[in-house]
Amino acid sequence: MTTTRVHIDPGFGVGEVNRRIFGTFVEHMGRCVYTGIYEPGHPTADEHGFRTDVAALVRELGATAVRYPGGNFVSNYRWEDGVGPLGQRPRNLDFARRSVETNEVGTNEFLSWCSGVGLEPVMAVNLGTRGLAEAMEQLLYVNGETGTRLPDMRASHGHPDPGKVGTWCLGNEMDGPWQMGHKTPAEYARLVAEVANAFHRFDENLSLVACGSSNRAMPTFGEWERVVLDAALDNVDLISAHAYYEPVDGDVVSFAACAEDMDRYIDQVVATADHVAAHHHSEKKVKVSFDEWNVWAQHRFAGENAIEVEHAPGSSRTPTP
Repeated sequence: MTTTRVHIDPGFGVGEVNRRIFGTFVEHMGRCVYTGIYEPGHPTADEHGFRTDVAALVRELGATAVRYPGGNFVSNYRWEDGVGPLGQRPRNLDFARRSVETNEVGTNEFLSWCSGVGLEPVMAVNLGTRGLAEAMEQLLYVNGETGTRLPDMRASHGHPDPGKVGTWCLGNEMDGPWQMGHKTPAEYARLVAEVANAFHRFDENLSLVACGSSNRAMPTFGEWERVVLDAALDNVDLISAHAYYEPVDGDVVSFAACAEDMDRYIDQVVATADHVAAHHHSEKKVKVSFDEWNVWAQHRFAGENAIEVEHAPGSSRTPTP
């Protein structure tokens, strides 16, 4: 029998822990939003329809920041459809999850929920089926001071104060063929550079996250990061990384060591970012936004087209045939 000894020195410190390490993620997918954080008919629901039992668990977890509204969902999302009077919001088919989205929960509901739970909101914009103009309008609606069209529209929806969202994700997994509007490295690089430049014209203190490759196994990995950062180095602060793990063929030992794969993933992204900075003669350190990671039995997923079209679970609005 092998004996293992662990020595802990409470006086040894590596450095301060960034509070965003304890961030989380809310996407309009399955039961995450509807019957997850939001369920008007639930016994614990507050006056806005959000479940207080789920909110209590989020606080217990110690979560600090939350990314919204996706995920794959964001790449065909129209943010305008999720604001304004509830009865006037349209229902749309989410092409990513093949679910009819009721838009009961949108930007303002999400920001109010974050405020109540004590989470820092991180907003994602659609750079799949939409582009620069729509992203700028979303930013203005959320963060703009009243006195111009979009902030005044927000005020008319009952939210006069700016949302003050400081971190924005510029698209999601844009190299993935499963993504609505997926792009080549050069296509996305041009787009993200334009959007990042515009966002910093509005507020140079915004923290912007460029899409990294969807995962380390992608054929675009490495080259994608290089091309994107080469175009947008001066205007982005972070580049995203995503990873999902599962036991493959019952190999639990390898699964238990998945953190080693994640370590190598981070090291390679950092090395690529540092290479680009060196090429630009820049001292800038682009950070890694590891904003999706989890356990997921991907071998059971037969692909997006295998999902039956359905209405969002627990909707309080009557679906049309």
